[in-house]
Amino acid sequence: MFRGTKYITQGINAEIPAFLQNILWYMIETMEVSEKDYLQIFQLNQASERGVIRQRIIHTQEQPPFQKEYIIHTKQIVTAKIYVIDDKTHCTMLLADEY
Repeated sequence: MFRGTKYITQGINAEIPAFLQNILWYMIETMEVSEKDYLQIFQLNQASERGVIRQRIIHTQEQPPFQKEYIIHTKQIVTAKIYVIDDKTHCTMLLADEY
């Protein structure tokens, strides 16, 4: 799964910086699970530790259950829910409100 041509929607293009898009694709490619669900979900929001603001990314899938949290340094904090859907011929990254 997730080996087909990759597409992004206008919403992703407008609201999610390219470096974050690439990070999300990489997180899917490097998942350590027995099977990847056709639907990958990313929740992006702000994390604050000791007064330092960072980007939090929570990556989940439903079947088989998977969840992993990442905290990264970035200049711009993004708050969004993102779906990545694999329909066997191509993969699409979209904002949850575009679904």
